[in-house]
Amino acid sequence: MYRRAVLTVGALLVVLLVGLAFSLGFVTNDNSGGGSSSAAQDTPRDIDGDIDGDIDFRTLDQIIDILLNDHLRRDDFQDDLFLSDLYEGAIEGLLEVIADSGTFYIDARTFQLDTGSSGRFEGIGATVQEQGSDVIIVRPFEGSPAEAAGILPGDVIVAVDGELAQGWSVDKVVLRIRGPEGTQVVIAVRHLDGVEEELTITRAEIEVDSVTTTPPGGVLRDAEGEEATEFGYLYIGGFTERTPLEVEEAVIAFDEAGKEALIIDVRGNPGGLLQETVDTADIFLDEGMIILIEIDREEREEIHRSRPGGAGLDFPIVILQDENSASGAEVLAAALRDNGRATVIGAPSFGKGTVNFSQPLNDGGALFVTIRRWLTPNGVQIDGVGITPDVEAGPGPLDPLYDATADAQIIRAIEHLRSLSASGSPVPSSVAP
Repeated sequence: MYRRAVLTVGALLVVLLVGLAFSLGFVTNDNSGGGSSSAAQDTPRDIDGDIDGDIDFRTLDQIIDILLNDHLRRDDFQDDLFLSDLYEGAIEGLLEVIADSGTFYIDARTFQLDTGSSGRFEGIGATVQEQGSDVIIVRPFEGSPAEAAGILPGDVIVAVDGELAQGWSVDKVVLRIRGPEGTQVVIAVRHLDGVEEELTITRAEIEVDSVTTTPPGGVLRDAEGEEATEFGYLYIGGFTERTPLEVEEAVIAFDEAGKEALIIDVRGNPGGLLQETVDTADIFLDEGMIILIEIDREEREEIHRSRPGGAGLDFPIVILQDENSASGAEVLAAALRDNGRATVIGAPSFGKGTVNFSQPLNDGGALFVTIRRWLTPNGVQIDGVGITPDVEAGPGPLDPLYDATADAQIIRAIEHLRSLSASGSPVPSSVAP
């Protein structure tokens, strides 16, 4: 039976140690028409035979047999790990030809470590993503072993347990760093200042809240360093099963506390569950507004619309995004901006908007396959493009000049919301002030 489909962050397996369904972007809750079941049934093949008489997949076994029997170092090739590496290398090479970041293979051990969408896992507690040939830390989780050991946003992972990580994919990093609670992993990192450091980290079970109301530096401050107590701050680190409820509870608390407007921070947010992302956007949108448009290979549309009511309908909103905001973060930003409910401030987002599903394989791993793409409410494709902010501002959290106690993007958000209040606008405009 197919696993839930994923609207992926693609080449990022972005959420290190949070569970692969979460880390791969969007997971849909629908396996019907145009979804995973139909996609898988379209191209049945016996891969032991020929395709159009030209390709015989048994050649792979033949090549391996020749290596094992005739190669100069054949004695080095006999262990199961080497054979596994050969097959995995062949699979990865096949998928690289497709040049689709939403279609990829997950090996058996990594797939078994998948914690799904619960946000509970055993590991060090951080999010990562690819940047060129490196894998970087996007953010260590608050109170996690990663944070306690000194892992910082922007750190490049140089090595894991003494093995150089240059050129590794994120899934390989995930595989090497994850592990049972109480065990240790040695990670060498290069900080933004160029200093390299080797850290020994004891893995733990971590339950990640996808939402926090504590801003960088502890409180919201304006350009003069004064507290901006009239606004609520909401950081969404990813979209899990708990996210809509956590967001709704926070919004209700802001309303009861008399907050005038909200700053929703999705910087470094890699995505998450599709339905939960839609439900989160729905909190801030009135009935019938388009949240997301999905397009299948036949160009058929499935439109997700908002329901009546919502705890956050009356709040003016600024959304903060950066170059690491992807998939779910982009859906939320586009849904609120295109419907005139928010102004987006920060840097252009990552640009991931494809839907995929995962199917378990005979070796215990899984193949994720792209089956749909998505558009913003205004019909704009985001995959490979990203969302351009209404107001570009920086530095952001991954910039060496970033100061959490004087966050330039938060300061710009405060200025914008105060200008809305002064003008008497009931909701923020999607046009730059």
